[in-house]
Amino acid sequence: MTDSMADRGPDGEGTWTNGWAALGHRRLSVIDLSEGGSQPMTDDGSGLALAFNGCIYNHHELRRELQRYYVFGSTSDTEVVIKAYRHWGENFVDHLVGMFAVALVDERRNCIVLARDRLGIKPLYITESAGRMRFASTLPALLAVGGVDTTIDDVALHHYLSWHSIVPAPRTILRGVRKLPPATVRVITPDGGQRDRVYWKPDVRHEALGIEWG
Repeated sequence: MTDSMADRGPDGEGTWTNGWAALGHRRLSVIDLSEGGSQPMTDDGSGLALAFNGCIYNHHELRRELQRYYVFGSTSDTEVVIKAYRHWGENFVDHLVGMFAVALVDERRNCIVLARDRLGIKPLYITESAGRMRFASTLPALLAVGGVDTTIDDVALHHYLSWHSIVPAPRTILRGVRKLPPATVRVITPDGGQRDRVYWKPDVRHEALGIEWG
């Protein structure tokens, strides 16, 4: 899976596993160019492992706040994300400003946490089969392993042709692949249980237009 994303992450690669969960990452170094920003990133003593795609625009402000409680080993926004989860739990996304797709393994709670930014700028694709779930930031990464239903989703095709190449979540153009909706945190337990929390919705307000004649 990670080999298929080598062109998008040419600056480094890494994998992590605890036996029942595994994370892989291809790195494009932008904020912290040192090895301290490598992924998957683990957090000593907390049982957390993280793979993250995107950019957290307010990572400096969050770092200053979180430094009152934790010691940082890098200048990367990745470490800010993992420390934010350690501090605020599933509500960590409420504090992030940016574009992101997050996959985090919480060994203490025995769960996986997936999260996506408010507008869905960064994608997070998911496929499930035979008691196994895979997730990735690209479709080719999921297809590289095989075992995915690649027939066309007729409803998604209708959306694609009708709405100028847009397929709304959770559908994708493939029947066997879904994507995490924007502004959503999904918690997955080893027995396959899942629950979602939508943490943000746009504030859409309509004002009536009054017109007076005469």
